[in-house]
Amino acid sequence: MSVDYRQIIKANINTERSTLLREINNEYVFEVDKRANKYTIKLAIEQAFGVKVDSVRTMIMPGKLRRMGRNEGKTSTWKKAVIRLKKGEVIRMFENL
Repeated sequence: MSVDYRQIIKANINTERSTLLREINNEYVFEVDKRANKYTIKLAIEQAFGVKVDSVRTMIMPGKLRRMGRNEGKTSTWKKAVIRLKKGEVIRMFENL
């Protein structure tokens, strides 16, 4: 099965919590396609970064109500994935962040 990782992985998430997860548990946080399941996310990460994935946790982040003056709208719902790599594996792209 061929997985195009560019359609599944949308962005990496760099927050204080995600940095702490990366340092302590070797976990990386990504925004992924809402339709992707854990297996396809695992394949996409392994293909994109050349690492071995130990586990994948996903969660749906609900959209929030936002106001701009009188106008009110809602941000879209998105999916977050927390990727734990096998021991000794590291994604070089995030080393200097």
